Amino acid sequence: MARNAIQMQKGLSLTELNDQFGTEEKCKAAVFKWRWPDGFVCPACGSRDHGIVGARRLYLCHDCETQTSLKSGTIFARTLLPLTKWFQGMYLLTQSKNSISGLELARQLGVRPDTAALMRHKLMSVMVEREGRRKLAGGVEMDDVVLGGEKSEADGGKRGRGGPNKTPFVVAVETSDDGRPLHLLLHVVKTHDGDEIEKMARAHLEPSARVVSDGLGCFRAVTRAGCTHEPVVAARHGHSEKLPCFRWVNTVLGNVKTAITGTLKSVARRYVFRYLAEFQYRFNRRFKLPELLNRLASVATRAAPRPYKTLKILHVAG
Repeated sequence: MARNAIQMQKGLSLTELNDQFGTEEKCKAAVFKWRWPDGFVCPACGSRDHGIVGARRLYLCHDCETQTSLKSGTIFARTLLPLTKWFQGMYLLTQSKNSISGLELARQLGVRPDTAALMRHKLMSVMVEREGRRKLAGGVEMDDVVLGGEKSEADGGKRGRGGPNKTPFVVAVETSDDGRPLHLLLHVVKTHDGDEIEKMARAHLEPSARVVSDGLGCFRAVTRAGCTHEPVVAARHGHSEKLPCFRWVNTVLGNVKTAITGTLKSVARRYVFRYLAEFQYRFNRRFKLPELLNRLASVATRAAPRPYKTLKILHVAG
């Protein structure tokens, strides 16, 4: 049996994590390099002329006298967590196959669950931002999905698309000419209708995309964005899971459900888009596991602050 290249790749070991980011000074040096690759630049006036002052080692601009800390203006701002904890958290999020529950993240880091939740949502918001630019081209397998929330008396435990606790989204997999999966898109929609599919297609599909979907009528709307569309009515050919044209979209969907319902147990509906973005972020970089921590840390360093109130953190199960 041929080895799975993704599963067998080396990854980043705990020893390597400790060697690269095992101390606060090592983490600070990495953050400085990613934030100011060509040396310090004052965020207020752009000057490079500066000194370092005080016990907190603030950067003092000699031109406008603005004082700047290493963390200010970054995702790490206004948190008491040392950078080593942040790097350990990013390690756990990027190196696990099926994500990691919030409670397990808190246990591994030795922090309170709400602290781990805030860290996680800040990092997932960075992933949302990065993957928000994703566009698929060429062959694209597409399907509609409804992720069920916890049953409630309000919807009578209703199954299927209609329940108010359900989160509809679209899963799309870009494939190569020889049928290999290349990139993934997991896009939450208000409902599976033509207008929502058209908006999704204009934002995330190149006009060259050739979309294959089941017979659900809303998917015809991708043609409004210039894409071609081939509907395959599963009832005429058997279950869609057995059709080659839906091989990868069904495989990925199974992995998504395993990650969310298996590892995370349950997710508040308002946060589903972030957890999907986390899965999408890892999938689209699945062949670069050793680099994934550094890549996430570098973009997180350059990302704008994510204050608590903007993330609207509530209790998140899992």
